[in-house]
Amino acid sequence: MIGAVDIGGTKIAVGIVDENGRVVNRVEAPTEAERGYAFGLQKITKMLREVLSSTEAAIRGIGIGSTGMLDPIRGEWTDVDFLPAWEGENPVEDLSREFGVNAAMENDGDAGALAEAYWGAGKGKSRVVYVTVGTGIGGGVILDGHLYRGVAGSHPEIGHHVMEASGPECSCGFRGCWEALAAGSSMEKWYAENRPAAERDGKPVSAREICETARKGNEFARRAVDREGRYLGLGLANLIGMYVPEVIVLGGGMMQSADLYLGKIREVIRSGCRFVPAEKTEIVLAALGEDANLIGAAMAWQHRYEKAAQS
Repeated sequence: MIGAVDIGGTKIAVGIVDENGRVVNRVEAPTEAERGYAFGLQKITKMLREVLSSTEAAIRGIGIGSTGMLDPIRGEWTDVDFLPAWEGENPVEDLSREFGVNAAMENDGDAGALAEAYWGAGKGKSRVVYVTVGTGIGGGVILDGHLYRGVAGSHPEIGHHVMEASGPECSCGFRGCWEALAAGSSMEKWYAENRPAAERDGKPVSAREICETARKGNEFARRAVDREGRYLGLGLANLIGMYVPEVIVLGGGMMQSADLYLGKIREVIRSGCRFVPAEKTEIVLAALGEDANLIGAAMAWQHRYEKAAQS
């Protein structure tokens, strides 16, 4: 059994994951980031003890998946937009000391990539790119069964490659990066700014609502969906050109409406990528559902302490 902790800007989930990649127990609670790290650590510790009390098995280690920029080697946050008061704190050391086992932490995109590569839609593949599309765009890259790291153990931000240099501003500092054009929040912004005046009622419209409206036949909502599919396809085509993976696994909230985008995505990829065998890259949906983040957190520990030892 592996203890698993998923830390997001609004929610913390804690669970126990067995040797088959199955979540056997889980609890959730609001992050309450504004109350500081000490409060958050106390909450996580209490939640871990709660899930442990439901099983007789001892945990071998604790895996943590977290939003934001972090140093996975040292196990501490470096720059976390949603958890500003947690910067510089080290939950790996703190939870290791509290429970007497090793701990490991990865960015949640990398953790999700590990989960889908070992237990999900990328199982059995040695070259996997995982992309999660929600409020933002993130993910991770698995090459020959190993998590790809940049210099100093850094996490590659695949959502921030530039696609239109004169496009909308992004929080990363550039204009027209993939996230600024194809994330759920970007779809909502474009829809609000370009929606016909006759259809405006002053209320914000979510990406899910835009998709529902498109299903009902609204022409402008269909344009928004087509635009979303085109930019998702361009970004995925870039990843195919760079990595030529066996499979790209798509997850995140925006993929709940994947049937509306996949045709356009595949059309865009077929229109280019002629210098690589793009037809050999499968485009599939993530398979682990709501347990993906906890399974990914557990895999962060297993990849660090067991997979590495085996290789």
